[in-house]
Amino acid sequence: TTQDILRMPTTTADPSIPYRRVDAAYCAQKFTKPPRNVMMLTRDFIHDSLYNPSYGYFSKQALIFSPLTPYQFGEFRDSADLLKTIGRQYEEIERELDDVRNIPKQLWHTPTEILKPWYGYSVANHIVKQYKRDIEAGKHSEPLTVFEMGGGNGTLMVNILDYIRDTEPEIYASMEYNLIEISSKLVRYQLSQQTRNRKVPHTNVNIINKSVFEWDEVVDKHCYFVAMEVIDNFAHDVVRYDFDTAEPYQAMVRVYDDGEFEECYEKITDPLIRDYLDVRASLANPAYKTPAIPSSTYRTLRNWLPLPPNLTKAEFIPTQAFQFCRILSKFFPHHRLVLSDFFTLPDTVPNAVDAPVVQTRFSGVMVPCETYLVQPGWFDIFFPTNFELLSRMYDAVRGGESMVCTQKQFARENADLDKTRTRSGENPMLDFYENNKFLLS
Repeated sequence: TTQDILRMPTTTADPSIPYRRVDAAYCAQKFTKPPRNVMMLTRDFIHDSLYNPSYGYFSKQALIFSPLTPYQFGEFRDSADLLKTIGRQYEEIERELDDVRNIPKQLWHTPTEILKPWYGYSVANHIVKQYKRDIEAGKHSEPLTVFEMGGGNGTLMVNILDYIRDTEPEIYASMEYNLIEISSKLVRYQLSQQTRNRKVPHTNVNIINKSVFEWDEVVDKHCYFVAMEVIDNFAHDVVRYDFDTAEPYQAMVRVYDDGEFEECYEKITDPLIRDYLDVRASLANPAYKTPAIPSSTYRTLRNWLPLPPNLTKAEFIPTQAFQFCRILSKFFPHHRLVLSDFFTLPDTVPNAVDAPVVQTRFSGVMVPCETYLVQPGWFDIFFPTNFELLSRMYDAVRGGESMVCTQKQFARENADLDKTRTRSGENPMLDFYENNKFLLS
């Protein structure tokens, strides 16, 4: 039975109706519409909301904005001129989506698409330089192998392959590219991308339709693992801490018979949450201190307050990202990681640490919400990443050493900046996506 430490009533449904404890995998197998009278961990609720094959956000008509042809950056007066064009094209697609009735459609954009092909070329350049350094240093003599997770429209895959084919034909001749994609809809699109508008299609591609969290095969060769704009949609758990003892409690989401939600807390029983907190607690020089636990002075003053809360504010912890680090360490023991995503976001859920943005599109406007307890499938839920902490956790799991850099630093090192400069001298490759960072190993 659940030991409820803190209850936040949000429903008048009957709490005496029996419920089942389920996880996202069970929901994917058993339910074709959001379940009721169930209880699940926060990460299972979020993962199910995003990825359930029947009703998940990414299983419905979620779209990635992609201009039909790459922008000729030198033809734009400045970055504002480019943004005006992007905004106009975005509005045109929004109007097309609004004309399609009864189908929920969401639209978002990524640096891979806005800055194509040069963004993908910069990633390819980084991989090629690192690969050649490893070969020259005698670390291995294997052909180049790339794994990409969550390839979206397949644009990054094609850009990387185009770059290596055109600049390093000898490396390209023996390389292989593996794309791990959970969405069957996107797999079909990615397959068509290999041959679209190309006289010579890429034949060294293997598209694997599964979740990286289902991976169970050891890849015992040197490889590059690419994850661009993916981990922001990795589900998180929620914990709160006892004010007096700092003991953590895990959040559970109860779904009632009327479809309403309630967040409940219990002692930590989930192994993944426990392992994440244990590894994080083991970090030293410096030790990690969660911002969710206030100072000792505040805790002392709190005792003088009338009816003080017994638990701290919520902290969203990246348990799936931690699980991903373990998968890389176990099944890709000789990998080098190239990962990029947001490190800060506006309009996050208030009064919580490392909280997500929860939003949906309504009448052409993105509407943010103040809770993740929303109807599954209709809302995007995405998180900022504490890259410095992720780097330390990744190194602790893998036993290696990684580095963090900004989007601008990565571009200065790897991009052909002449190709993305506007007439005014402004450069979207440097100036856009300033809230992105890279984790490299």
